[in-house]
Amino acid sequence: MIKQQTHQQPHVTLVGAGPGDPELLTLKAVKAIAAATVLLVDDLVSDAIVANASPSTRIIYVGKRGGCKSTPQAFIEKLMLQEALAGENVVRLKGGDPFIFGRGGEEVEHLQQQGVNVTVINGITAGLAGVTSLGVPLTHRAHAHGVLFITGHAKQGATDAVDWAALSHTAAQAKLTLVIYMGMSGAAQLQASLLQGLSTHTPVAVIQHVSLPTQRHVVCTLSDLHNTVIRDQMASPSVIVVGDVLQGLLQLEQSNQRFVAAA
Repeated sequence: MIKQQTHQQPHVTLVGAGPGDPELLTLKAVKAIAAATVLLVDDLVSDAIVANASPSTRIIYVGKRGGCKSTPQAFIEKLMLQEALAGENVVRLKGGDPFIFGRGGEEVEHLQQQGVNVTVINGITAGLAGVTSLGVPLTHRAHAHGVLFITGHAKQGATDAVDWAALSHTAAQAKLTLVIYMGMSGAAQLQASLLQGLSTHTPVAVIQHVSLPTQRHVVCTLSDLHNTVIRDQMASPSVIVVGDVLQGLLQLEQSNQRFVAAA
């Protein structure tokens, strides 16, 4: 259970910065950032969001990004604890939502074990914002009975990696939309595994730099996922969305391609 802040105990707030667009911050997030005396900032959080901090706030960048040199998680947790125990109003500003592949759970557990109160403020996750920006719902009763958020990047040394082949059968049978985070480096393997249960014609969207001015996307069929990623040089940070909710968008994309080819 996440406790509320008291005056007797040190406190840390985990704030979801959303996918990047500062206008997608919640009011509660803006207030927390403005009140922070120490702000620990993730790598993917934009300057426009950090600008909500007070000029007197001490800002510490603790970048964590797949495939790049990252600040060790143990160091981040130690720093949060140290500053909270020193009486600072500590805000950990995390891209997306703290509890959607953001290691927020690990941080809450560590801090609470040390007697630190923790408040979590949700942020809009990239998997939701990215698909919405394309005019597509993650769930549509004609196409999907549910949505599954899943990581394509297992914890280092993990022995319980996702069984993508089994998942593909479940997704087909249960009519699930799959939203895959951190899956770009393994796009070829994802494609091969998902094709064991899903149709080759299953629509896929890859959305990069969600909600930022640099956002771009590609739409293709599952059988063409890897080739499309290579051809269009799609890279991290991106989300991969798989499912029939994208049928209309795929048809529109294919119509546009035929129009361009005919012209």
